[in-house]
Amino acid sequence: MNHRNKRINERIKEDMMIKHKAIMIGAGLANMASAVYLIQEGHWDGSAITFYGIDDHGSNDGSAADEQAADYWNKNQSLENTMGYVARGGRMLNYRTYVDLMDLLSRVPSVTEPNMTAAEDTKDFDAKHPTFDKARLLRRGDGIVDAGRLGFNSMDRMLLTKLVMMPEKDEERLDNVTIADYFRDDPHMFTTNFWYMWETTFAFRTQSSAQELRRYMHQMLFEFTQIEHLVGVNRTRYNQYDSIMLPLIEYLKKAGVGFEFGKIVSDWQFRDSPMQDEITVTGLELTDTKTGQNSHVAVDGDTAVIFTNGSITDSATLGDFNTPAHENMDYGISAALWKKAATRFYNLGNPDKFFADRNASEWVSFTLTTKDHTLLNEITRITTQVPGNALNSFLSVAPVSEAGKPDVNMSIVVHHQPHFVSQKANETVIWGYFLYPRRTGEFVAKPYIEMTGEEMTQELIGQLSMVDPGPVNIRDKEQAIMDSVVNCIPVYMPYASALFNNRAKSDRPLVIPEHSTNLAFTGEFVEQPYQMIFTEQSAVRSGEIAAYHFAGIPMSRLVKTPYYDKDIPTLLRATRKMFA
Repeated sequence: MNHRNKRINERIKEDMMIKHKAIMIGAGLANMASAVYLIQEGHWDGSAITFYGIDDHGSNDGSAADEQAADYWNKNQSLENTMGYVARGGRMLNYRTYVDLMDLLSRVPSVTEPNMTAAEDTKDFDAKHPTFDKARLLRRGDGIVDAGRLGFNSMDRMLLTKLVMMPEKDEERLDNVTIADYFRDDPHMFTTNFWYMWETTFAFRTQSSAQELRRYMHQMLFEFTQIEHLVGVNRTRYNQYDSIMLPLIEYLKKAGVGFEFGKIVSDWQFRDSPMQDEITVTGLELTDTKTGQNSHVAVDGDTAVIFTNGSITDSATLGDFNTPAHENMDYGISAALWKKAATRFYNLGNPDKFFADRNASEWVSFTLTTKDHTLLNEITRITTQVPGNALNSFLSVAPVSEAGKPDVNMSIVVHHQPHFVSQKANETVIWGYFLYPRRTGEFVAKPYIEMTGEEMTQELIGQLSMVDPGPVNIRDKEQAIMDSVVNCIPVYMPYASALFNNRAKSDRPLVIPEHSTNLAFTGEFVEQPYQMIFTEQSAVRSGEIAAYHFAGIPMSRLVKTPYYDKDIPTLLRATRKMFA
């Protein structure tokens, strides 16, 4: 066996020459980042890089609704109303921890602010519009909740401290352990203000991975001390496509990078070798999403293949004001390709852990566009805060869940306006989501997943009416609000929280798998020490690692990760916060 391993390593070392060309499978943030680092740090010519993918944004989308309606994942559905705007999700940033993202954005010009990099653009906007959420939690009968009181008891504190203090070397003890499993003797944890804020800010559920909760508590420990106001949250000037993706796309196009959108990689060709551990891509099968025609691309020995192996917006669908988003039961496109590779090689993870349990991962979001500010002004009155500094979560005391705790029915983000470059001055755009889409609405008697955009708007007004301090209630303006609606677009995302699904560390591949000569994995479904997924940070970091590897750049030159969980003042503040 030792002789065989020696031959494998010698063969791989021989093939593992520095690459000079790259094929990017997927055109999301992680692979865009990889391309920028290959050009700037590896000194590659942009023409040596080619992207294949469905679109130019991955999960960082945001556009006029008519553009999204024409997208691939809606090809079998005819919508009546494609006015307004839509973003399937939103991105909150954190300068303290998103160091790789900010390094990336410092390398490309802003597309909206002259003479600024995309990083300077974001920091300039954020400095002028700092986040301070005075109404983080809203509850029926209580209105604005004093969320600074986290609500812990002694058992909560003990178990959370134990989780945070667990050494990284022991993290595998949490393999296949859910958050519910970890707190199985402490159901009180899931009735605390802390949990309501945590699950709605980060989209965790009780069946999510306890390993991921541990990593978030480490990386976000600084923000734990101010979670009730989201003070540490930083935001971009516009939606994430205009402020993050478009600067990258424009930079890469000018650098000569090739983009083949509407073409997906549907299968692999690997080198046959008596050394079964070796992973060498020799060809790719492409499918044109419009014509269905197939083609083949050969991969030579000088070409790296950088693959984003999963997407939280795969199989997503959208509806409109009169149409609910239908359920697309397709297994995720990128995950299906990952599965084909994982079936052949033993060390590439297990995509079914993330893409075969929709009950643990699905949500429904909505983007509401109005032609005036009637609704926006009502939300401002109820929450006592101006747009652009809040993520409000509505809690309902009745009906309660089977566990006897209030259910989180809806969360909304009220952006600084305008949220889109082309948005009119009189228009308002609000984004919201239902973390548990199978629950039934309190004002529209059907599951959220079955609601039209009109019904989601009615449910939103109803939820706001429960926390309205009055004496005039928002329901008094319900007709005016409904008359102002341009569109409300529901989006069903079966895999929105898939990256939090319960799993073992081995269920995600490394960025550079062992015995791989030219294949790297990027995005939110790769295993990276210390990194927390569902962030722009982890996506960029994975692309950076892949680029450095194939360009022959020492990993010691990666952007340095801050360790706030080892900072004594931060630990002391977190300890005091636990007793609030």
